[in-house]
Amino acid sequence: MHRIFICILGGFVFNLAVSTAAMAGGPDADNYPLRVHIMRFTEQSRHNREAKSMSEMPDYVDGMGVADLFENGEPRGFQFSYSCIGGLKASSGYGNFPARWKKKDRTLEVLLPETGKPWNLESCELHTAMRPGLVFYWKNGSVAEEAAAVLKDWMVKHQYDPEKDQTDSVMLAGESDGETGDSQVAEP
Repeated sequence: MHRIFICILGGFVFNLAVSTAAMAGGPDADNYPLRVHIMRFTEQSRHNREAKSMSEMPDYVDGMGVADLFENGEPRGFQFSYSCIGGLKASSGYGNFPARWKKKDRTLEVLLPETGKPWNLESCELHTAMRPGLVFYWKNGSVAEEAAAVLKDWMVKHQYDPEKDQTDSVMLAGESDGETGDSQVAEP
């Protein structure tokens, strides 16, 4: 009787492990060491013309935008174009998305949470045009450029390191909360 119970329990555990692995079949975020902060983007929906029927047609979203990449502790700004199933999402606050290079300085693969299922990650390729020595930031409701060294100094001062999941910046004593929006410090 004890052996039967052990066999049934072992079979249950095996089935649970297999079904969990099958459900978690998406990309593994641990394989995406870089971080991308998407500032702004535009989009235009299109359909896949190669599909044989309407039910097989995934919706693709094309567009372009600007973002900052965090790689090896350094911020780098870039412009991008993309074509993704399900569309792109802008970063909120100090948030960012996991990424990795497919082609160094040309194509980034970014992981985005699926709409309605934030635990499920989908990949999207960004075709990049790097902006050497520059990053993007919000200024008076618009995206502007600034020297990457200014953002790097701010990152060090505020212990901000998205690659190490340190995305809650530390406000220093006597420092304003940046409500003016005049620099990357205020609103990355």
